[in-house]
Amino acid sequence: MKIKILLADDHKIMRDGMNLLMQRETDLQVVAEADNGEEAVAFALEHQPDVILMDINMPGMDGITATQKILSQLPQAKIIALTSHTEGKMVQEMFRAGALAFLGKNCSNQEILDAVYSVMSEKYYISEEMTGRVIESFVLQHIPQITEVSDKLTNREKEVLKLIAEGHSTKKIADSLSLSSKTVGAHRENLMKKLDLHNVAQLTRYAIQKGLIMLHVSDN
Repeated sequence: MKIKILLADDHKIMRDGMNLLMQRETDLQVVAEADNGEEAVAFALEHQPDVILMDINMPGMDGITATQKILSQLPQAKIIALTSHTEGKMVQEMFRAGALAFLGKNCSNQEILDAVYSVMSEKYYISEEMTGRVIESFVLQHIPQITEVSDKLTNREKEVLKLIAEGHSTKKIADSLSLSSKTVGAHRENLMKKLDLHNVAQLTRYAIQKGLIMLHVSDN
């Protein structure tokens, strides 16, 4: 089955360029295009895309608010943030809203595709353009400390959550913590139940929002 894509950007030239890029990939399909936040929310609920490329700065409802509204009703959707601005606060707010990837608008076509496939593999992604002082500032100054992770979680569950969010396999987590794979699986199920999350992507997003893991960046 094809990966369904929603493009949300108030600049038609950006949407046209991304649409053309997606058409070249046999497993990607653009199902809708929005030029503002309100349309992005409406089209997301109508078409239920797998991935949404979301411009942060749009007229009316911005991409941050649109992301929050979409994920409140479609928690399985993967949001890729797009921006021509790189202020640390904006990066922070978009990740807190639930985005799994962040791309500068000057990024390469390959990075856009890499981001799509990364979030579909339940991993997060930051383009090379967004590295440097912006990300460093975000990590060091804006992400809350591990103490803010839900008090519902035991220390062992926090350890398992961190390793899951870093992309480690069940076996590797088991070996690292001297546990059985069955026990790691049980911890993962308990984490999802306690936090009302339903897949690894949502666990990863939670870990990012709570500052449990550092952000990984593209090395393209």
